[in-house]
Amino acid sequence: MTDKPLVSIALCTYNGARYLTQQLETLIGQTYPNIEIIAVDDVSSDDTISILEQFALQHPNFGIHRNVQNLGYIKNFEKAISLCKGQYIALADQDDIWELNKIELLLQNIGNAALIYHDSGFIDEQGQSIGRKISDVRNFYAGTNANVFLLDNCVSGHALMFNRDLLKYFTGFNREVFHDWWLTYMACNNGGITFINNVLVKYRQHTQANTNILQQDRGQTKKKDALQRIEEQHALAAALVSYPYNTDQAFKQRYFKLLDKRMHSYFSFSLFWFIFSHRNSLLYIHKKSTLSKFNFSLKYAWGYLLKKLFN
Repeated sequence: MTDKPLVSIALCTYNGARYLTQQLETLIGQTYPNIEIIAVDDVSSDDTISILEQFALQHPNFGIHRNVQNLGYIKNFEKAISLCKGQYIALADQDDIWELNKIELLLQNIGNAALIYHDSGFIDEQGQSIGRKISDVRNFYAGTNANVFLLDNCVSGHALMFNRDLLKYFTGFNREVFHDWWLTYMACNNGGITFINNVLVKYRQHTQANTNILQQDRGQTKKKDALQRIEEQHALAAALVSYPYNTDQAFKQRYFKLLDKRMHSYFSFSLFWFIFSHRNSLLYIHKKSTLSKFNFSLKYAWGYLLKKLFN
């Protein structure tokens, strides 16, 4: 028996047969000795289940759960997390490639933080490096200021691991917020987050990915409808501000109140000034100059009624 804490890897799958075997080999091959892999399949129709079953037959620490109906990836991760028994829980996507010492390094560096994450390198559909890292397009944050995550997120699900003590403050994922964003926001409010600069995952960018950090063209409309974008920002803020374990709630409520007014105005100077004057937190993740942050704040303050005129 090992005295090392159990680490659970929560793997969600859905029609992932094309890349799954390579990913599973890197999960099974982790240098850290005490892990369990919990795979939850969201009603795949390809060979995903047969691939999972082959690995489960060979590895007793590999468990498979099959949904009876499709939950969608956010709620599927919620189910996967609920099935994990480890003191630490790491999330895994079906199409990435992990470095074999990933779990070992995260455990060595998490300390008293509620959550830790790392850098990742982008690869294309064929597994070739794109020559860029997440840290090239996002500033990484460590600390306890959840306001940093009101407008943006720098923590990818495949890169994070959290202490299960965080689940005491978990109220379920909100469909308005990506699961990794929600976990990061929770952790900032309840113990803090940290990171290491190591590139520990080859992060595949392709047309079926749920997130597209590099904003590569997927053959879809490149810019969202302006009204839809404002509506989504409003819904996101409402979800974050309503989290029952928020710190600095007065700041968050002030931000949401200004967003609420934006829904019924042409332009909000108060919102512009709020964003820009608090740019060191609200726009921390943005790799932008002060002038760019000024322009961003200005555009962010355009009201719903103004967007409606030009939509």
